[in-house]
Amino acid sequence: MAKTPENALRKTLARIAPGTELRTGLERILRGRTGGLLVLGFDRSVEAICSGGFDIDTDCTAPKLRELAKMDGAIICDRDATRILKAGVQLVPDPSIGTTESGTRHRSAERTAKETGVPVISVSQSMSVITIYVGETRYAIEGSQSIMARANQALQTLEHYSHRMEQVLGSLSSLEIEASVTVRDVALTLQRMEMVRRISSEIGWYVLELGVDGRLIALQLEELTAGTGPGPDVVLRDYLPDDTPAAGIEAGLERLAELTPAELIDLQRIAVSVGLVEPQGSLETDLHPHGYRLLEGIKSMPRAVANRLVRQFDGLQSLMAANLEDLKAVEGIGEQRARTVRESLSRMAETSLLERFM
Repeated sequence: MAKTPENALRKTLARIAPGTELRTGLERILRGRTGGLLVLGFDRSVEAICSGGFDIDTDCTAPKLRELAKMDGAIICDRDATRILKAGVQLVPDPSIGTTESGTRHRSAERTAKETGVPVISVSQSMSVITIYVGETRYAIEGSQSIMARANQALQTLEHYSHRMEQVLGSLSSLEIEASVTVRDVALTLQRMEMVRRISSEIGWYVLELGVDGRLIALQLEELTAGTGPGPDVVLRDYLPDDTPAAGIEAGLERLAELTPAELIDLQRIAVSVGLVEPQGSLETDLHPHGYRLLEGIKSMPRAVANRLVRQFDGLQSLMAANLEDLKAVEGIGEQRARTVRESLSRMAETSLLERFM
């Protein structure tokens, strides 16, 4: 996984999640109303801005953090927050580094994080707030109760979004079988998938912040997102030209993820961002799937074999019209697999059409 500000923040949140020794120590500091400043990591860049203090090099425990926070100065821990390396340290970051904070402790924390790239945690004495600084990112930690309330509300929203996405996918399958798919249908499907992805990602942050308190939320999230079928990459691959490289599909999905909530409502904007149409193109333009998505739904179907099937037949309609002998002519398709493909596609067609016209 690439080292990004978001990944660094996730790792820091995991270190201070409820149930960890570090979180217990921070909560003791909050209750003691002494305030505190913790640096999670010690390298040359951190050493260069440290002045004074005491070398300790001891296990990082909640009682020790609470007692050391009574001293003036910062506590320096190792990156994994398992050892306390120094205490009573004065941090002297570059004063020319911009900061949006007003308090001395918070200004030092923000500048230290920006200058060193090391996560810094500030515990406010007067406001009783824990704030994380990771590079340019500032993140305030809230209490478990308020996070839990938002997580439960987000789960209800996800359940609604997931149900709607299943309906849209079922409708798309029926339209594919009838050869009646338009750009609007595919854009609507991608819109619903992106909505589910965003709310799932939000709940994932809540689970991370809640630590041991978020186990039930994590189970519910897993249940709602399990077995959702092929992802948006397969949907997009099904409708872009077959020679579109994987990098092109990935770039389209990145542009989709970058759309604002207001832009995500606009199906035309979605279709243009992923490359389904030109800026002036119509949402009513007919599209013809290659068949990747439905083939992905067949169990024990290797992707390489699915690719050969798509290359052999010119679109989903030709693939569905193929008989056993036609299918067996494809490399990697024997008698049994040919029957599986034929029966699976026929069953999908029957199920989709029945559901559509019931």
